[in-house]
Amino acid sequence: MLIREKYLSEIRDFYDETSLIKIIYGLRRSGKSVILTQIIQEIRERKIEEEQIIYINFESLDYSFIKNAQDLNDYIKSLVKNKKKYYVFLDEIQKVDEFEKGINSLRITNQFSIFITGSNSKMTFLELSTDLSGRYVSFRVLPLSFKEIVQMTNTKEENYKKLLFDVFEWGSLPQRFSFNNDRAKLNYISDVYDSILLKDVVERLNVKDIASFNKILQYVLETEGKEFSANNVLSYLRKEHHEIATDTLYNYLEALCSTFIMNKVYRYDIQGKSVLKTLNKYYASDLGVKKIKTNSKEINYSMALENVVFNDLLVKGYEVYIGKTKKGEVDFVATKDKDFKYIQVCYELSSKETIEREFGAYSGIEDNYQKYVISFDKEDYSRDGIKHINIFDFLMNDKF
Repeated sequence: MLIREKYLSEIRDFYDETSLIKIIYGLRRSGKSVILTQIIQEIRERKIEEEQIIYINFESLDYSFIKNAQDLNDYIKSLVKNKKKYYVFLDEIQKVDEFEKGINSLRITNQFSIFITGSNSKMTFLELSTDLSGRYVSFRVLPLSFKEIVQMTNTKEENYKKLLFDVFEWGSLPQRFSFNNDRAKLNYISDVYDSILLKDVVERLNVKDIASFNKILQYVLETEGKEFSANNVLSYLRKEHHEIATDTLYNYLEALCSTFIMNKVYRYDIQGKSVLKTLNKYYASDLGVKKIKTNSKEINYSMALENVVFNDLLVKGYEVYIGKTKKGEVDFVATKDKDFKYIQVCYELSSKETIEREFGAYSGIEDNYQKYVISFDKEDYSRDGIKHINIFDFLMNDKF
């Protein structure tokens, strides 16, 4: 089993913390339950008694009797045998009505170190009720990074490009790597997204028009990396005989993001140093969704590379924006603490025109923040203070 040390190292300092709920959230099947299992194993290795570890997976019918906050509170407290600290792991907790109240009731006893996972926005600060306000720390889990895939598959450096092309086609959900044939991979990815549609989109978000929802997802995926226009989407839907209101469109787009299928990326005005709320873009959390939700048989490798870089920046802990300049755009503006970087992504710097375009995107930017161009090229094209990085040097390096 791949040890997801990146996440464990972030959560470890909070293992014994009883005043803060540990929230682990992200796309279904991205590995949240595995991380819980690895945390449990590390706690066991500290000689904690087994009865002090409580694990509940709410996707199991064994716990279907826990329907609300009171049920949750009563059941957990019924398992307490002494005054020792208990470690409580609640997987897919969003199935419990008003779970925040139940968790907060347990938290205030100061006897429970509580870890919860979930697969929709109920797990983020956007929707958590005031019962948990300021009383939790959250950790988003993404599908496997390229470096994790290399470690899990024991891939040698000479095969990195072949492996990355495989990610372009099939994505990086952990379990899909256990399947060797294309049909099995396709069935698995389809089952994951059918589960998201049924359990998160239909049941929780109450989206009724699944046909239109899928059409919107298809459009967003096929125009990924381009400026978003509601009018263009509505026009596309009308041509496909799906008529919906503008408000419904935005609700469906929010559903795509709140279930972590897509990431909305805002634009950043580099001159004005401010975040803009218009003309945003969308990137897929996992590239495998394109295999089942678009009609295209050909992979856009340039766009796939851009998406992989975006996701890896998230893994590395950056907030990511699209950079707006007076002359055009910079692919990404990445910020973390006081760190601030500009990034251009290009498949290959194959001609003088391409080199001028990619490096020229930074002309007119007068600040001294670091500027990068990332591509497949092995030759170093760095110039004028702009650093060129090979894609695998970027993906395989935890620090950037």
